[in-house]
Amino acid sequence: MIIAVDGPAGAGKSTVARIIAQKLGFLYIDTGAMYRAITLKSLEKNIGAADEAKLIEMARSTDIGLVNSADGPLKIFLDGRDASRLIREPRITRLVSDIAKIRGIREIMLGLQRKLGRQRDSVLDGRDIGTVVFPDADRKFFIDADFKERVRRRHKELIEAGQGVSEKDVEEDLRNRDKIDSTREFAPLKKAEDAIRVDTTNLTIDEVVEKVLSYING
Repeated sequence: MIIAVDGPAGAGKSTVARIIAQKLGFLYIDTGAMYRAITLKSLEKNIGAADEAKLIEMARSTDIGLVNSADGPLKIFLDGRDASRLIREPRITRLVSDIAKIRGIREIMLGLQRKLGRQRDSVLDGRDIGTVVFPDADRKFFIDADFKERVRRRHKELIEAGQGVSEKDVEEDLRNRDKIDSTREFAPLKKAEDAIRVDTTNLTIDEVVEKVLSYING
């Protein structure tokens, strides 16, 4: 079974998808983390977003591994090293949408995501899972929330992670990412026609998980 979970940044899709995968015993695939890993490498190699040819060449020779733990967060390995913490840094967040909008990069990631997802029952979260990566997914969800609530959640998450950012900076970043993700030419962020929209604005994580599971098991 393939479960697709899409939605904008800060809506809670990654947390929900991870918990759903744990409860069902499925593989969890955070596709956003894969783009973050490519972004991290591009910074380390000093390759800017405008140099698409070099970025695509770099991505072709990059190894990205995902390791699920039974009760912990997903670990992301970049060329054999654990990059789980590095890919969550603000510098990555600021640039990831610019890297992820490059068609050649997405095509490479698309192949890897499909390969991983077909290995076993999986839950994938991202922005184009139900529309491009697995348009034939068994269940599709679009996790959304009010913009102000998404800003509040992401700011709280960053503060708890020890990153001193202002709420205004988070708001500007989310607004920019929403624009890039929803207007990019290839595989833009949008709700699949047959996806179930879940508004998480006034729901706890447990309530969202329960709601999604009711659709999966119903």
